[in-house]
Amino acid sequence: MFLILLFGFCLSTVTCLLIVRYQNLHADFTTNSPDGPQKFHDKVTPRIGGLALFVGIFGMWVLAKFLDLSMLTYSIFLAGLPVFLVGFLEDVTQKIGVKIRLCAATISGLIAVYLYGGLITHLDIPWVDTILTSFWVAAIFTCFGIAGLANAYNLIDGFNGLASMVGIIALAAIAYIAFKVGDSAITFKAFVMIAAILGFFIWNYPRGLIFLGDGGAYLIGYWVAVLSILLVYRHQEISPWFALLVNAYPVTETLFTIWRRMVHHGRNPGLPDAAHFHSLIYRKLMRWVAPYNTSSEKTLYNAATSPFLWVLSSLGVFPALIFWQSTPALMACTFLYVLFYVWCYGQVIRFRKKGISKQLS
Repeated sequence: MFLILLFGFCLSTVTCLLIVRYQNLHADFTTNSPDGPQKFHDKVTPRIGGLALFVGIFGMWVLAKFLDLSMLTYSIFLAGLPVFLVGFLEDVTQKIGVKIRLCAATISGLIAVYLYGGLITHLDIPWVDTILTSFWVAAIFTCFGIAGLANAYNLIDGFNGLASMVGIIALAAIAYIAFKVGDSAITFKAFVMIAAILGFFIWNYPRGLIFLGDGGAYLIGYWVAVLSILLVYRHQEISPWFALLVNAYPVTETLFTIWRRMVHHGRNPGLPDAAHFHSLIYRKLMRWVAPYNTSSEKTLYNAATSPFLWVLSSLGVFPALIFWQSTPALMACTFLYVLFYVWCYGQVIRFRKKGISKQLS
């Protein structure tokens, strides 16, 4: 198993190396412009890091088949193709709308449900569980959850190392609980994606030589969602709220963003803005600590933003690992996490309004 993971890591690393080294050959359609409300870098950068994840995972699958290792089946890889390919197409054309990408994520969810049979069948809430007894309701809800988390990872993909490390943290938690309950297949699949992400991560963090792009972010979110659902579905002793709390940061960020754009600002929730939590931390806290004057300093402050969110993500993961069998405890922790997130967001907003530094206004 280690040999397969090492092989995938190396494939991902080398793919990133080739993309970065020869970006002059593909820059016209694979590089990211520094312009836009959600751009926090000042140079064109390849945005097709998702290709490295794909190559790494595909290589691990081929090697696993060659070694006759059944723990890495084609199912999860095949089901993820629609969401990855549409996301990758957006990376190279910048013309694929968010609705089409969400449809692709939903299709990947449908394929995963068909191939694996894993569904969200209960939330330990009586009236909700009654509704979920219907196969079709559970299937629709499951596909919605997969598509939603895939989109959530794309939404938090704003700074060097942010979405990739959040994915690693969530996958490590899933692998740990899968190991505890003796599910070696899910444990291995989690480490497969971790290995592929790490091959990308060393090029993305801290210098940001390559970005995940929509293809990479959607693929990570899809993978985390499917494994979260399968783990709970296969092992009834695991509370369904474990899956939610492990993914508390991207889920909360997405739902809060939808509420903020639709209710607070009266805007289309699909339109980009620079008011995400990670954007606010960069624009208000990091630039207040020491305003950057050069390109290299800007890159360092971009990278220094991500650890704040890694910690925030971990604050949901750690209690999930402790109370993974207790729905009441996990529900309480989820409620407290959302309150803490909203409180932190408000503190950052008020930090700006207090006028601590004129440059922040």
